[in-house]
Amino acid sequence: MTFLRQVKPFTLDQMTEIRQERYINPYTDFGFKKLFGSEMNKDLLISFLNALLNDRTEEITDVQYLKSEHLGESASDRRAIFDVYCQTAGGGRFIVEMQKAEQAYFKDRSIYYSTFAIREQAPQGKWDYHLEDVYTVGVLNFTFPGNEYPADSFRHEIKLMDVEDNHVFYEKLTFVYLEMPKFTKSEDELETMFDKWMFVLHNLARLMERPVALQERVFKKLFEQAEIAKYDEDERRQYYESRKEYWDYTSTMDTALNKGRAEGLQKGREEGRAEGLALGLEQGRAEGRAEGEHDKSVAIASKLRQMGLSAADVAKATGLSVEEVERL
Repeated sequence: MTFLRQVKPFTLDQMTEIRQERYINPYTDFGFKKLFGSEMNKDLLISFLNALLNDRTEEITDVQYLKSEHLGESASDRRAIFDVYCQTAGGGRFIVEMQKAEQAYFKDRSIYYSTFAIREQAPQGKWDYHLEDVYTVGVLNFTFPGNEYPADSFRHEIKLMDVEDNHVFYEKLTFVYLEMPKFTKSEDELETMFDKWMFVLHNLARLMERPVALQERVFKKLFEQAEIAKYDEDERRQYYESRKEYWDYTSTMDTALNKGRAEGLQKGREEGRAEGLALGLEQGRAEGRAEGEHDKSVAIASKLRQMGLSAADVAKATGLSVEEVERL
């Protein structure tokens, strides 16, 4: 089935917001890849990664961008499409992903993506199974559900641990997640480079000037690269389309999430009357969340396909399989 690209006209509020923007929104696909995914701006990516992992003994001095799309063992296997994928001079691999909104099985997706960076290290022929470091970095424009982490904890570094004594079993596989909505520091409170990078990512689209606290040369370049007025007509068109897709995507996600929660609550109430309100409500919420998550993913996938996105990109955004997306 072939879908024509359909871009809805901007609303009055959206046009007003566009006119008020000076800098791109890094939560858009265009914005994130413009700042971190190009050879010209790899110094921005290096600075961000060093600030993110400032406890590392080895500083990242250079990166090489790697192919962002990866196939499985056969043509019929699932694909992985990374926002940014690079290798450091020391051999370590970094997958850096911007996640615009909460989706079903997000953690599963992170684990699955990391396997591509692991298995591609295996050379043909004899091999001793030595692996280089693999990092998956998730910049999340949402918080993990269920209050999994405290309200003041927004940076989470996960490794394989021994559950008996909590020591790190394997040092070379690391997942770092940043819950951006939890970052609330003001300009006056910025102390470290990590603070400053978090502030930029969280506030860039709302700023009209480069803050006084961000005087480092890397931020001077970032604001120059992020200024919309300096783009040519084609770049501005790409950005505004990406901005519109971001608005539509987050709106659809929010609508589907609220619907799933409402259905889960209703089902819990109905089962609670028959089996006991307390138990039924909890079970109904759990089942409703599961059903709602899938329905939400299907609704979002249908919306994104109508907007002209490929089945592979829609599968990446929703967690559905390419086959399921193609059947819509």
